[in-house]
Amino acid sequence: MNSDDRRAIFTVSQLNREVGLLLQQGFGRIWVQGEISNLSVPRSGHWYLSLKDAGAQLRCAMFRNANRLVGQPPRDGDEVLVRGRLGLYEARGDFQLIIEHMEPAGEGALRLQFEALKQKLAAEGLFEPERKRSIPSNPTCLGIVTSATGAALRDIRAVLARRCPLIDVVVYPTLVQGDRAAAGVEDAIARANIHGEADVLIVSRGGGSLEDLWPFNEERVARAIVASRIPVISGVGHEVDTTITDLVADLRAPTPSAAAELAAPDLRERMAVLTSHAAQSQRALRALLAVRTREVTTLHHRVTLAHPGRHLEQRAQRVDELAERLQRLAYSRLQIAGQRLNALDSRLGGQHPRLGLQRAARHIDQLQTALTRATVRKLDDQRMRVGAMGRELEAVSPLAVLNRGFAVATNPEQQVIRSVSQVSAGDAIDLRLTDGVLRARVETTIRARDGTSGENVDGQS
Repeated sequence: MNSDDRRAIFTVSQLNREVGLLLQQGFGRIWVQGEISNLSVPRSGHWYLSLKDAGAQLRCAMFRNANRLVGQPPRDGDEVLVRGRLGLYEARGDFQLIIEHMEPAGEGALRLQFEALKQKLAAEGLFEPERKRSIPSNPTCLGIVTSATGAALRDIRAVLARRCPLIDVVVYPTLVQGDRAAAGVEDAIARANIHGEADVLIVSRGGGSLEDLWPFNEERVARAIVASRIPVISGVGHEVDTTITDLVADLRAPTPSAAAELAAPDLRERMAVLTSHAAQSQRALRALLAVRTREVTTLHHRVTLAHPGRHLEQRAQRVDELAERLQRLAYSRLQIAGQRLNALDSRLGGQHPRLGLQRAARHIDQLQTALTRATVRKLDDQRMRVGAMGRELEAVSPLAVLNRGFAVATNPEQQVIRSVSQVSAGDAIDLRLTDGVLRARVETTIRARDGTSGENVDGQS
């Protein structure tokens, strides 16, 4: 077999893919500093650019999910520090850097130094809570390491004047910004420890940029704070700022004013606490006095009860009580006997015959009155019924019908004629009207047919 048949042959795509993997695995994530050029922002939102220095350039891409975290979009000519991973754009075989993070170059370098020092000091255990000392709760002298003309000192003095105007304050002035500031802060901390006046030391300055606060991120300042025999409170910058000084100090305050509040007690709060304790003590004493008073009263009562004169008084009072009860009992018995005698007398008087006759006469009068009332009511009821019946009869009386223009026909025998079949032509009939009788003779009879026509019974119409 020919040796050429055993050679490894890559396609272009395979080779570019393998080279890309080698670049990613060989370098991992790296930091690169350079100047932006050829920045392009297509509609997709991704950024494509080049990083260059005096001798070379590097093609870069920063995708939308990463570049949206960048506060201010970059421009050509900006010096930046980026973190990303190396790769290969397989379609064109271009070597490029995929950027994941971007920041201005100056501040970015400082942040790298900050992170490096932070990791170094953390490895030594200088940030551990166990290493740090407690802050005295009642300091008599407060040392301040800061600028003699800065706003931080004015803020601290204002807080101390409000909270604890009696505390002694010693200022150890130093530069807090610039190249010589770190050495000045270190020297001021050393002087405070040499003098030994302060019970607590505040290392402070106002807010600023990362460059402004950089002296408080220097290792020499951190070592000076760790070596200090006086507990140190760090009050550097604003609440959002974090420095190495904050991390190694015994107590971190978000601002210079807050550092003063943490260092000095509030006399008004202390007075309020003392007043509360005094009130509690007074209440406790009053309660104890009340208990002791009750105990003395109880003992005095017991002694009084045990005295012989007290027993004689009790016996005499008992005799008086029994005598009074005996008197009440005798009076009650006499009263009951008198009531029984009166009851018997009343019963005897009630049995006299004269009283029985009087009661019988009254009963007869009552019965006679009731009979008269019942008779009157009965007659009234009968009259009302007769009147009602009369009205009913009058309503159905034939005479009432006659008054409306009708007549009653009767034969000579005074039988009421109800049908034409009861009479014949030539018969005599009487027609009774409301005011008399008409004597008439029947000429002909006509029977009603369907209520609309008649029929001549005798053949006459």
